[in-house]
Amino acid sequence: MAPTAYDAQAAADYRAAREIPREGLTAWRETIAETAGLRPGMTVLDVGAGTGGFATAFRDWFGVRVLAVEPAAAMRALIPAGDGIEALDGRAEALPVPDASADAAWLGSVLHHLTDPAAAARELRRALRPGAPVLIRNTFPGRCERDLRVRFFPETARGIDDYPGLGRVTEVFADAGFGRTVLLRSLPQESAPTLAAYAGRLRRDADSKLRALPDEAYARGLERLRRAAEADPREPATSWMDLLVLA
Repeated sequence: MAPTAYDAQAAADYRAAREIPREGLTAWRETIAETAGLRPGMTVLDVGAGTGGFATAFRDWFGVRVLAVEPAAAMRALIPAGDGIEALDGRAEALPVPDASADAAWLGSVLHHLTDPAAAARELRRALRPGAPVLIRNTFPGRCERDLRVRFFPETARGIDDYPGLGRVTEVFADAGFGRTVLLRSLPQESAPTLAAYAGRLRRDADSKLRALPDEAYARGLERLRRAAEADPREPATSWMDLLVLA
C-alpha cells in the first residue's frame, strides 16, 4: 500500500467529494452491526483510513476504539484523532500495531491500492485476535454495474477491471488464515440527497477513476449526470458497493 501524493488541498477535496455523509450509510451500519459483533471497548483497525470518515462512524456507531492507519500525511492530518481515535502512520503491509491487538479490521476502498495483498493479509492476521473478522468495502470486477460513476462515466468500468478479483482476494486471505467467508453483500450508500447535489460536489482530481478519463469522456459523463438530475430532481445519488467479511 503505497502512499498517494496528497497535499493539504487535495486531501480536503477528497474529504469534501468522497466521504459518504453519515445519513447515507444506514445499510452499512445495520449490516456491520449484524455481522461483526462489535461492542463498546473493542478495538477496530481502520487500514487506509483516508480522512477518517469511517473511523468516526465506527466510533460513534459502536463505541469502539479505532486505530486509523493512513500512509498519506495530508490525509492523516484530517483524521479527527483523540476521543477514541488514534491516527497512525503506516500501511497495510507493515501495520504499526502489536500482535493480536484488534477485534476487527476495516478496509474501505483499499484493496486496489495494496502493493502486496498477500503481505497485507498476513499482517492483518498478525494484528487481529484469533477469529476476528476483516471487513472489506470495495468494488470488484464484474460487480460494478450499480456504481454511480460507472452509470454516468461508463469508461470508469475499464479501470475497475484491473482491481483484484473476488476469487483472488478470498484466496489470498484464506492463505493468510482467513478461510471463512462470513458475508458477501452489495449495499447501497447515498452520496448526496439528489443527483444535482452529487454533481455539485464532484471533484475530478479527488477521484482516481475520474482523473484517468480523457477530458471528452469526463465532459460527456457530466452531461449525462446533469440530464438525469433535470429529469428527476428528487432522485438520490445512490451507489452500491460490496461488503466482504472474512474470518
